[in-house]
Amino acid sequence: MHQGVSISYFWSKDFLLSKTMLWLFCIMNLLGTVYGYEWYWLQMVDTIAEKPLWYVYFVPDSPTASLFFTLSVGYLILDRSRGSRSGKVYKAIRGFVEAFALITSFKYGVWAVTMIWAGAWQGVPVGWDGWMLTCSHLAMAVEALLFVRWYAYRIPAILLVACWTLWNDFMDYERGVFPRLPEVLVNNYYRTIEGFTISLSVIGILIAFICLGLRQKKQR
Repeated sequence: MHQGVSISYFWSKDFLLSKTMLWLFCIMNLLGTVYGYEWYWLQMVDTIAEKPLWYVYFVPDSPTASLFFTLSVGYLILDRSRGSRSGKVYKAIRGFVEAFALITSFKYGVWAVTMIWAGAWQGVPVGWDGWMLTCSHLAMAVEALLFVRWYAYRIPAILLVACWTLWNDFMDYERGVFPRLPEVLVNNYYRTIEGFTISLSVIGILIAFICLGLRQKKQR
């Protein structure tokens, strides 16, 4: 490392919003999204076969979160190449994408890591894929918190995403489309997991409001 470059540089705007890093985040998250939908594929197929068709939209939680984070990075890439746009529809769609990326990436990043290691605590083996999923989902939570500084969402976007997120929790635990988990967790801790999931939703929503408030205070 060059002597004049401090650790703080790697968390700075100049580094994270460089074209190289933005494209790297975009590509890596896109690949993770594809892998995530593949991981959920059989559950999606079973859901379509056994339940109303529209239930399937609530099955692939983590890849949908990473998809929206990928799109949010895409907006930042557009800013770098073309400059910010000011149309109302564009801002509304972008705000929804960014709020969705923040709330769900934080939520499911923390959720997945917790479930993996809760299972390990109950004796479920953690293989290479468990370690890979731990690292990738930790990255989901961290990167959402890193990039929220440059998001432009507003209160209506937070409220829309909050409705989706809490409805998703209802669909997961009252309609049975939650991500497949080890039997030891489902049999012994189902309602605890439900409560934990809802708590993460609330925390993610609060984080979105807090970050919005800090951004607005900084702009005054």
